[in-house]
Amino acid sequence: MHYSYSEDELKQQIRSDKRPDKRRVVILGSTGSIGTSALKVARQLPERMQVVGLAAHTRAEELAAQAHEFGVRHVALYDERQAVRLRGMLPDECELYTGAQGLCELASLAQADMVLVAIAGTAGLQPTLSAIESGKDLAIASKEVLVMAGELVMQRAAQAGIAVLPVDSEHNAIFQCLRANTTGTESVRRLILTASGGPFRCTPREQLEAVTLQQALRHPTWSMGRKITIDSATLFNKGLEMIEARWLFGVPINQVDMLVHPQSIVHSLVEFRDGSVLAQLSCSDMCFPIQYAVTYPDRVDGNLPPLRLEELCDLHFEQPRRDTFPALDLARHAATIGGTMPAVYNAANEEAVRAFVDGQLSFPGIWRTVERVLEQTPVHTQSPSLKCILSDDAAARECARSVIQSITRRTHFVSMQKNGDQGRSAQ
Repeated sequence: MHYSYSEDELKQQIRSDKRPDKRRVVILGSTGSIGTSALKVARQLPERMQVVGLAAHTRAEELAAQAHEFGVRHVALYDERQAVRLRGMLPDECELYTGAQGLCELASLAQADMVLVAIAGTAGLQPTLSAIESGKDLAIASKEVLVMAGELVMQRAAQAGIAVLPVDSEHNAIFQCLRANTTGTESVRRLILTASGGPFRCTPREQLEAVTLQQALRHPTWSMGRKITIDSATLFNKGLEMIEARWLFGVPINQVDMLVHPQSIVHSLVEFRDGSVLAQLSCSDMCFPIQYAVTYPDRVDGNLPPLRLEELCDLHFEQPRRDTFPALDLARHAATIGGTMPAVYNAANEEAVRAFVDGQLSFPGIWRTVERVLEQTPVHTQSPSLKCILSDDAAARECARSVIQSITRRTHFVSMQKNGDQGRSAQ
């Protein structure tokens, strides 16, 4: 079952009295790249966006500085050890929430009417559900939330009558393109996400074994956090976005596609059944989709740089190298099976990326790990409950850690054999 909004339903929700022109926003993940971009929007549009709550993972000093600048009286820090230091840095009368429960309390803040979820990984799921339960509109930047629990989140959002507005540049682009269509998603042939291709778009397959962490973090277009930058290099970011789009827009996964577009000017496209294609273009700046989500359905001047078409170089598109980067096919497989399989896909990738960062896995070891976890982890396939989602997420992580250990042992054994053979040859 799909839980997406019709055009009329979305317009009615956005225009209702509880959604004023000035949005009172809680930002979950305020010290990350999305969060800091959201604060830029708030500085430019104080008449349209008031920040009433801020949350971060560990960056106490940055969070305190933000609270002072925006006069925020409610903040949350996930790391409870860092929260001890934070208390003395906050403004007077500022309430501090801590841990996972603190994020949920902040997401339910009575003073807010919108929650921007920009927490990397799976930590954003519970706060998202708390925001829905308390009637807050959602601006979703954390794709893992809908990958893990897309059916559950969209169902509860529809029941609560709240809007789910995409902040990822690709999904926000699709959202904008669909606004020009009056016949619903039944007239859509394909949703086409775009990808820069990452730093290894043209790297020969055999050279990927030697990729270092520093190389993987050199994204050619966007400045992002470490996890999402690595995901962009492996194309797992696009795999996650494909699954997210399936739930955001209520289309089957076989109607979600992607193209590599190195210039990152066309953020996504929608192909309709009559052969027409609509695309959304803008400069590569996350303030664009954030501003549109906050001010929707209005378009306002936020002092963002205009796109000068006469100055553009050629716009290039190409098919991804699916045989070299299997993340896309693994995502399609997970979404086709459904249930908790996308949560398993996400959990396995998170553990594999962590192992790559720690030097336990090679770069291709990331997708090899995910593939094996998808093969080995039992899943719930029919409208899973939150309990089932969290249980299978935990099982996938345990399986991934086991797979990583076996790969590490095998790599160490092969290395010892090779060194031994070289030693004997030298003799």
